[in-house]
Amino acid sequence: MSVSTQPHYWFPAKEYGRGWGLPNSWPGWLVLAAIALTFAWLYRTFWLTHQRTKFWLGCAVAGATLVVVIYLTGEPPKWRWGG
Repeated sequence: MSVSTQPHYWFPAKEYGRGWGLPNSWPGWLVLAAIALTFAWLYRTFWLTHQRTKFWLGCAVAGATLVVVIYLTGEPPKWRWGG
C-alpha cells in the first residue's frame, strides 16, 4: 500500500484568478452546509425580529469564520492563469 505525500485539500483553488472553488470532499461540503444553516438561523432569529445590527454582526462573524476555515483547509492562495 502506498501512502500519498500530496496533501488533500477540502477546497481546491480556482483555475483562473485568486481564490477557491466549490469543495471537493465531504468535510468541505459539511462546512458549507453549516454556514448556510447559520445564515438561515441568523435570518430567522434576527432579521425577521428587526434586530438588524445583530444579524449583520452574526453574518460578519460567520463569513470571517468561513474564510479562515477555507484558508486553513484549501490550496494555498496565489494568482492562477489556468492550465
